[in-house]
Amino acid sequence: MGNAELQSIHVHPVKAFRALSVREAVVEPWGLAGDRRWVLIDDGGKVVTQRQQPRLALAAAEPLPGGGLRLSAPGLDPLEVAVPEPGDTVTVDVFGDKVEGVLADTAAHAWCGAYLGTGARLVHMDDPATRRPVDPDYALPGETVSFADGFPLLVTTTASLDALNALVAKGDHAHEGPLPMNRFRPNLVVAGTAAWAEDDWTRIAVGEVEFRVAKVCGRCVVTTTDQHSATRGKEPLHTLGRHRHMNGSLVFGQNLVPLGPGTIRVGDPVRILG
Repeated sequence: MGNAELQSIHVHPVKAFRALSVREAVVEPWGLAGDRRWVLIDDGGKVVTQRQQPRLALAAAEPLPGGGLRLSAPGLDPLEVAVPEPGDTVTVDVFGDKVEGVLADTAAHAWCGAYLGTGARLVHMDDPATRRPVDPDYALPGETVSFADGFPLLVTTTASLDALNALVAKGDHAHEGPLPMNRFRPNLVVAGTAAWAEDDWTRIAVGEVEFRVAKVCGRCVVTTTDQHSATRGKEPLHTLGRHRHMNGSLVFGQNLVPLGPGTIRVGDPVRILG
């Protein structure tokens, strides 16, 4: 276990848009700097993700100085979006969590709606320190999270993906494999561990930053979405259902909460502390 290291880091400026791979990232209490601080909502205020709109996999958001974004997607001219001024908030429904955010300008809503062909609004989380607590069943007092599904970071391991792909290759949908790691939309990918070693982690350190392992990550239909074509298949849910069914969920990866700030870099050693 002594040679485990951080293989890659991924940030998602807009929830459900394409991931950006970066060489280093600042760890904030609620997640990586710039990760999922923006989200799309429908006319009823519910988050819009690849669950409903797999085409979001083809949309990209490039961070701009000051926290704004440059949006791009097939068939549309790129659009620069500024961080909205503080003001009235809108309630965002993140899988039952009611979270306040600030609406972007109308041009951003029009751009997103044109791409999806349905009503959509772009929302910014102005104050992640206070807007959304982590699920109290798995949180320590004061822990907060961005517009991520539930926890500040998600970690996966290359050894577990290799083991999963070996199982896919023996199954009914072998032609869909091997699956790339981007199906699981992690923040951190760790190399140099045993397969499924992360099931037993309770605390890890990546470089100078320590993390608490909150809970295993339950997986959804997004994992069946090819992140380069937005088409869907049966895997990995078919194989996870046969081999990785825990506590009513199909699981892959672990959810993390930072125990302190710092900067992490690709190649950092990963130490298992508990």
